[in-house]
Amino acid sequence: MLLRHTTKEIIPRKALTINPAKTCQPIGAMYASLGINSCLPHSHGSQGCCAYHRSTLTRHYREPVMAATSSFTEGSSVFGGQANLIQAINTIFTTYDPDIIAVHTTCLSETIGDDVNQIAAKAVAEGKVPKGKHVIHASTPSYVGSHVTGFANMTKAMAMYFAKATGKHNGKFNIIPGFVEPSDMTEIRRVAVAMGIKPIIFPDTSGVLNGPQTGKYKMFPKGGVTAAELTSCADSIGTIALGPLASADAARALDAKWKVPCQVQDIPIGLAATDRFINALRIAAGVSVPDIITQERGQLLDIITDMHQYFYHKKVALAGDPDHLIPLVEFLVNIDMLPVHIVTGTPGKAFESRIRELTSHLPCTVNVKAAGDMFQLHQWIKNEPVDLLIANSYGKYMAKDDDIPYVRYGFPITDRVGHSYFPTTCYKGGMRLLEKILDVLLDRMDRDAPEEKFELVM
Repeated sequence: MLLRHTTKEIIPRKALTINPAKTCQPIGAMYASLGINSCLPHSHGSQGCCAYHRSTLTRHYREPVMAATSSFTEGSSVFGGQANLIQAINTIFTTYDPDIIAVHTTCLSETIGDDVNQIAAKAVAEGKVPKGKHVIHASTPSYVGSHVTGFANMTKAMAMYFAKATGKHNGKFNIIPGFVEPSDMTEIRRVAVAMGIKPIIFPDTSGVLNGPQTGKYKMFPKGGVTAAELTSCADSIGTIALGPLASADAARALDAKWKVPCQVQDIPIGLAATDRFINALRIAAGVSVPDIITQERGQLLDIITDMHQYFYHKKVALAGDPDHLIPLVEFLVNIDMLPVHIVTGTPGKAFESRIRELTSHLPCTVNVKAAGDMFQLHQWIKNEPVDLLIANSYGKYMAKDDDIPYVRYGFPITDRVGHSYFPTTCYKGGMRLLEKILDVLLDRMDRDAPEEKFELVM
């Protein structure tokens, strides 16, 4: 494998990224758009861009991802894509009949300087948008940010376009789940309902990208937040944004425009982050924590207690999105593991400072890098080997070349299935995460054990 030639000598790099630990903004925007009921994402750029975005999501979720494109040609690339987008809007509504078109830009349309807001208004004025239908849009150039910021921009756009206050509370609570799996959105809803909350979850890809096989094709599945729910989110009693990078902008925009009080929390991954989420729901609902939630927390604690000796001081390397890595690192620290190398491809210095706070008391040096890459992570591992690697499917090359136990986590995962059906958030998800970690650690112990230490009970 080519990664076997990774050097141990670390040379500072400013303008060169090798094996990036992220993907582009439009992919995140497309994923967020799929979390709206009867919505067709639209890529305002070339066909090749749209094909890449769709294929990445399809490979991760193993579901057909429908999206349209402005199909830029050489002429559009020079003179702008207004005519292409207006024609596309007309064709989409007359042929596919979605309720909503969610337009995201690409490098090409951003570099040209297309004013999508003006183009969408022109389409409405010319009668290309039928009554009761909607066109929303977000700016998502690929040359800045990552799929996480693309998700954030589209999520904010859907809130700002639809939300309308009536002055009367609807008794509901907005939850913006962040860039998580459909299974996690289902779990977050289940926990909120168990706590007595009536949630408006947006976006919500559950039932869209993890739906059942019925033998019948449906272009717009039943899942997703509805336009009516998005409209009423301005009347909600509050908002919880899970993940400061992916969800905070939408929550703060609702607070600024419609005075919907918001709080920004970590995605509830692991024990402490889930405790904070449950407590926030408890206060919002004005209720006691129900027995079912208390029982699930106790089960998670029981697993930690039973298997603590196998976690203790195992060194871990991680790559992923900042909103995931922060609570995940906190979880690993809480079970006495040592996260020593942590990389995210998404820029943002707040990530580094937060990780350093969480790991400041550990008896080891911790390497952390925002806007980093997988090459940097591999070099750190070459200099200080680890007992476990947690990363998306691109981590498998490092795991193979350096013979590291490996847990697939994050986006994208293209060589395994299950992530869209089984959550890793809240207490139930924490149990699954521990199971995955334990499996690879104990499998390694079995593989390497001499015959006299090959145990039946571990």
